[in-house]
Amino acid sequence: MKKIVFMGTPDFAVPILESLATSNYEIVLVVTQPDRPKGRKRIITPPPVKEAALKLGLPVFQPEKIKDQYEEILAKQPDLIVTAAYGQLLPKELLDAPPYGCINVHASLLPELRGGAPIHHAIIQGKKETGITIMYMVEKLDAGDILTQVIVPIAEDDHVGVLHDKLSKAGAELLMETLPKLFRQELTPIKQDEEKATFAANIRREDEWIDWNRNNVEIYNQIRGLHPWPVAYTTYLGKNLKIWWGELDDDDYEGMPGEIIKKDDESFVVICGNQKGIRITEIQPAGKKRMTVKEYLQGSQDRIKVGVRLGE
Repeated sequence: MKKIVFMGTPDFAVPILESLATSNYEIVLVVTQPDRPKGRKRIITPPPVKEAALKLGLPVFQPEKIKDQYEEILAKQPDLIVTAAYGQLLPKELLDAPPYGCINVHASLLPELRGGAPIHHAIIQGKKETGITIMYMVEKLDAGDILTQVIVPIAEDDHVGVLHDKLSKAGAELLMETLPKLFRQELTPIKQDEEKATFAANIRREDEWIDWNRNNVEIYNQIRGLHPWPVAYTTYLGKNLKIWWGELDDDDYEGMPGEIIKKDDESFVVICGNQKGIRITEIQPAGKKRMTVKEYLQGSQDRIKVGVRLGE
């Protein structure tokens, strides 16, 4: 029975770990990030992969810095290391150790969207499809030779949460298809075309800000590409306003970008840079919980004023 060390941290990696655990391979160690403070109360919380591993009865190792703390992994003498959204680059000593190498389950069709936020950026960029790549790991970020890939379509109303779950499931399935071929040495690794490489850096605070001068399709893609985390935002009368959800409104409007041009009982429409609209349906005012616009307006119709410009 082949011995595998699995390395992963967030929810994305959990179905992949669970598939491995029900296969004919021995998981000798699960490596994940240390427990971290989470939420407003900063409660120390284990990462999802740790919780899943403990439920499965698997040993867990949580090094602060893998480049300095890898001896416990080497001691397990794994035949293969599998990573999925682990969150740290592996040192050469680990990459060179397993006889079958180290492979990564990455949520894009490499060489597109290398980096830590490929799911967000696939939607923000308006892509119609993305996918899973399983590739050998090298010291350079997501640049190793490709072993297998599968395409996953992106629907027009998919947001990050939906696409995340699609890709996580696809990653687990593709890994189970890939491992037998890898161990039988039936795969021919394909080098990535560096000229086609693009990058999906972790989302920054400035990426969450809505620029109403952009066209309505770009803003719609930004909203769903940041939903349900970390969520796009603007300002209303000088206070932050999170925009949880909206819909395209392709009517033509006259007015300034960011201007609230009309409202009804369930939504309000904001003009974008191409003079088309975004119909906002779900928001979170500063200091309040997430709610529908309908719920917000039930407090008072005057809470949203036509003619006010968002983002000022």
